[in-house]
Amino acid sequence: MTIGGFLFAESLIGPERLTARRVVDRLQNIHGTHSGFRRNHAKGVAVEGYFESNGNGTQLCAASVFRTGRYSVRGRFSLSGGNPHIAEDPGIVRGLGLQVGLPAGEQWRMAMINLPVFLDPTPQDFHDRGLAFASDPATGKPNPRLVSDYLATHPRTAAAMKIAKSVAPAPTFATTTFHGLNAFEFTDPDGTTIPVRWKLVPETESIPGDDPRPASLFTQLTNDIRQSPCRWTMMVTKGVRGQDRTDDASVPWPSTRPTVNVGTLVLTGIATETSDNVRTVNFDPLVLPNGIAPSDDPLLSARSAVYAESFRRRAGEPDNRGSVETEGRA
Repeated sequence: MTIGGFLFAESLIGPERLTARRVVDRLQNIHGTHSGFRRNHAKGVAVEGYFESNGNGTQLCAASVFRTGRYSVRGRFSLSGGNPHIAEDPGIVRGLGLQVGLPAGEQWRMAMINLPVFLDPTPQDFHDRGLAFASDPATGKPNPRLVSDYLATHPRTAAAMKIAKSVAPAPTFATTTFHGLNAFEFTDPDGTTIPVRWKLVPETESIPGDDPRPASLFTQLTNDIRQSPCRWTMMVTKGVRGQDRTDDASVPWPSTRPTVNVGTLVLTGIATETSDNVRTVNFDPLVLPNGIAPSDDPLLSARSAVYAESFRRRAGEPDNRGSVETEGRA
């Protein structure tokens, strides 16, 4: 856990009434407690491969990952929610966590989703939306009045949801674009620092109406990777300081901002999660190599703390898991 994450967990920073423990408690209240599984994005599968850096990133950042070369990757595809047996509805938010191994023992960890913006500008908003959008026991669906009242008083979340709904989900994991969402700071070899965001764009594009949705996203991913490595281009967007929001991941940056192709993610293997791959990995966005630093986005410290709290709980529980070929896929 980072120092900032520890302080958030202990109520020493952030809203006085909100802690990482309370956020994880809320996730458990909504989804139930499933021993040995993550409290969010519980359903997932492990992958491995490499990041092929093309050297273009060195103009933006001094981090070793952007030097021309190949760097090992371990990762995890997932679906949002705390139920590891959730139905694979195409509309559920998809996640991709990555751990990139770098020289001198450094790592770069990322936690991305398929939405172009995050739905909540602050940790408190994330916590409160979970309560407002929780399923009513009588209907199994969110209470329309509570949802309407919440959105009426949280215009930034309402705007972000409108943006998210405007992008149809891709039919498979392999054709999905994954967004880093939060802003970070890149420092180049001369010491100049700029705000950036990044995304992974699939090299295999889906064609609307031409690519039927699979019965299982995970089974299709297994078939895709075993047939041929799946590839994504990493695009880094350069922000303009003072004009582009770095403290609010619910606000998109202008589409006119310049982007740089810095390399290719190639995934070559897939397996059930175990302690030998990514079961014990927290995809903490604050695990960064020299040259990359967090922005002023309050979600970053909060995510770090919540991931650590989730790990602390599941590490002490029985590990009830299925295989990649069976229900659970975690």
